Amino acid sequence: MSAATQIVAPVAAPAIPILDALPWVVFVGLLCLLGVYFVGAEQGATSIVKGMYVHEFVHDSRHLLGFPCH
Repeated sequence: MSAATQIVAPVAAPAIPILDALPWVVFVGLLCLLGVYFVGAEQGATSIVKGMYVHEFVHDSRHLLGFPCH
């Protein structure tokens, strides 16, 4: 039996312009900072939302990430 060999030409990856990606990188970074705020600091004097609703909603993730809460 003969094995057929197939020659595949290399494909160049397209370049991603940094200036086109920059707004998305900033947006995702701000969302991450907002998430860390709600998980780590949304209680007490810096609370944006009154009550303990946000704290209880993210309670398990606080423990998973190592934030002390009680």
